[in-house]
Amino acid sequence: MIRNIRVNIFAVTVVLICIGVIMIYSASSIYAADRYKDGFFFLKRHLSFLGIGTILTFLVMCIDYRSLQRYAKPLLIIAFILLLLVLIPGIGREVSGARRWFRFKFLSFQPSEFALLAVIVYVADFISRKEELIKSFIRGFVPPMMVLGGVAILILLQPDLGTTVSLAVVVIIMLFVARVRIAYVVSMLLASIPVLSVLILSAPYRRARILAFLNPWADPKGVGFQIIQSQIALGSGGFFGCGLGHSQQKLFYLPAAHTDFIFSIIGEELGLVGTLAVIALFMVFIHLGIKIIRNAPDRFGFFLSLGLLSMICFRVIVNIGVSCGLFPTKGLPLPFISYGGSSFIFDMVAVGILMNVARTGDYP
Repeated sequence: MIRNIRVNIFAVTVVLICIGVIMIYSASSIYAADRYKDGFFFLKRHLSFLGIGTILTFLVMCIDYRSLQRYAKPLLIIAFILLLLVLIPGIGREVSGARRWFRFKFLSFQPSEFALLAVIVYVADFISRKEELIKSFIRGFVPPMMVLGGVAILILLQPDLGTTVSLAVVVIIMLFVARVRIAYVVSMLLASIPVLSVLILSAPYRRARILAFLNPWADPKGVGFQIIQSQIALGSGGFFGCGLGHSQQKLFYLPAAHTDFIFSIIGEELGLVGTLAVIALFMVFIHLGIKIIRNAPDRFGFFLSLGLLSMICFRVIVNIGVSCGLFPTKGLPLPFISYGGSSFIFDMVAVGILMNVARTGDYP
């Protein structure tokens, strides 16, 4: 049974990655040929990310996941240092007003992705060690909230609201399952509403995203353009799609076709059948992940798996929801499928850790 769980979640991940490789090339080849004079530009870079991710995944599979517990605080300190360094001009790379990346020749590294993993490891370690204090406000709720707040502020300075929200959601889920008092969680959520409102209203591009979400046709050639083109792509695919490689929206209509809106291209080229198949694969992945969580051998493994699965699940829901017009544009990639660099690599690492937990789990 243990081996079946590991083999199945590995197989589902490989299938999703293979779909991603095919769709990244299909969605980006024309754009890459026009901009970089190389239709394989994004595919080659993505394959390099896949190679790095594969190596790291097998490394974390070979190392006992419980060793991460000993390095929870050092990992968190490293994450804070990297988040500070990326904000320094000349060290962090700035793209379109956002300073989120370190640049190493042809590779970019986004420290917020490492911070996500570090915070999940820290909170899982904290909950497993402070089980008897988890209902205490000062000693059980405040420490992880302070860590979350510190990391969130540094990520917001980049700025990156989408990653901040996803991190907060994952931490809240972990604390909720740990049975922290509901009143603490509700109070924090209520307190965050005005802060979130200020963050949205203070940035013109965020206000524009909300307005585009509420009524994209009010400005179809401006802020509503991306959502409209995404829905056109999904709608024009019909039941079976227009055929692999035959998308019209990728011809400079739909921005970020190979990253944030790759699900829309899947819908256009592979139709409803293709999108439902992708959703079904993610549902199987989540089902297997829940089995790993339920049978984790210790509390650290339980909450570590819960945090990692919650992170992947949240990204899947938001990305597909954005493509369908159910959520405002967030800029979160579709796990295992989107061209994403750091996010893609750390999603693979998350699978390696899940398989590591499954290896030592107690399965009937």
